[in-house]
Amino acid sequence: MKREWHKWFSPRLGRDMELLVFGHAGLPTIVFPTSCGRFYEFEDRGMVDAVKEQIERGEVQLICVDSVDAESWYNRNVGPRWRIARHVQYESYVMEEVIPLIQRVGHVPHSGPQIASLGCSFGGYHAANIALRHPDVFRVFLAMGAAFDLSNFLGGYHDQDCYFNIPTQYLPNTNDPWYLDRYRHNTYVLATGEHDICRGQTEHMAHLMRVKGIPVRLDVWGDGSHHDWPEWMKMVRVYL
Repeated sequence: MKREWHKWFSPRLGRDMELLVFGHAGLPTIVFPTSCGRFYEFEDRGMVDAVKEQIERGEVQLICVDSVDAESWYNRNVGPRWRIARHVQYESYVMEEVIPLIQRVGHVPHSGPQIASLGCSFGGYHAANIALRHPDVFRVFLAMGAAFDLSNFLGGYHDQDCYFNIPTQYLPNTNDPWYLDRYRHNTYVLATGEHDICRGQTEHMAHLMRVKGIPVRLDVWGDGSHHDWPEWMKMVRVYL
């Protein structure tokens, strides 16, 4: 399996950032780690190995990015305005630095990129949010055991950046045909376990999408499935 490590100083984040790329061909899939997780989490947890055959057959590439959650949503040492501002900087890093990088190394076409996003738990939020905000670039998302109600992270603070980064707030009011038309041609998968602590949030997200006429696959796994890596490993084998 082809494995690449990349590290550079991000001008948008003002610090070094790292990522891992697995695979030589196939659908480029940006993988977001769980809360405050690192770029090597997916590999360390056995998730990359779980889809090794798909990667080696050239069906999918995984681009495992780092997070700045500890500096944004989870940073209690700064005010909520700075937390959401740091998140906005992180999205800019992904869109303006990560995607051009994987284009340069030959993983994404320069014209009409088609990219997927993937994440578990808080990474599932990142995967869904960036895909919904940029449906012309991210044509697929897979969110497993995802959390979507982030209002409690900001202590009651609210502004335009908060609104446009919490899907449960902006999605019900989305009426722009440019977004809705793209949503309806993309592929979205929400998966959760019957005992997952985020099951209610995942089901609510699926409901909001369906109300807007957005096709979404919602799977609630049985057999005692809950919010943990062994469950997500089973899921990723099925969906990728």
